[in-house]
Amino acid sequence: MNIFGHQWDNYIEKITDDWKEKVHEDDVVLIAGDISWAMKLEDAIPDLEVIGKLPGKKILIRGNHDYWWKSISAVRNVCPKGVFALQNDCLQIENVVFTGSRGWQLPDGKIKQTEEDKKLIAREEIRLDLSLSCARNIVDKSTEETKIVSLIHYPPVVDSGANNFTSIFEKYNVSAVVYGHIHSPYPRKEKIKVVKGIKYYLTSCDQVCNKLVEIEI
Repeated sequence: MNIFGHQWDNYIEKITDDWKEKVHEDDVVLIAGDISWAMKLEDAIPDLEVIGKLPGKKILIRGNHDYWWKSISAVRNVCPKGVFALQNDCLQIENVVFTGSRGWQLPDGKIKQTEEDKKLIAREEIRLDLSLSCARNIVDKSTEETKIVSLIHYPPVVDSGANNFTSIFEKYNVSAVVYGHIHSPYPRKEKIKVVKGIKYYLTSCDQVCNKLVEIEI
């Protein structure tokens, strides 16, 4: 990973040390994609096992570098105990429902958008809506206050303003959104953005100094 900068030196040790200090077995840890450089599922298993041995319940979604992640059922079959993979669906843990979808790169004035990008964004919007619809059904049937937290790999908030992703999160009254994808030696000033009452958390390891971020709901 240090091809992205010196901030990745000894990153596994830094992450695991911080993880063990902060996380208890009843906590939930969210990982918003880019999990393993493996190209095949069997080669990603050792990385999943490292995650599985750490404290807490772990929820994963697919990032754009997770080429080993093909079939969600195959991924779930090799996930260690306490590790949960989400893909366009949802998972309830106590009074929180977690949703997960990869998303796609949004236009931000710097990246030229192709017709293929537009098609992929439209597809991901449908998948995100389905995932959150699943969560809303659980919330509506719950006998106690239940929150929705969404994971998405690509940044759902860009400088160009509101978009259909943020509109979907607002539609389903999501409490917090966790995303990753950004790898850069230059830290972003805003690690947390609030858009219409929803907190958006940037959690890429090099942007948060390889430390876990507490999500407030």
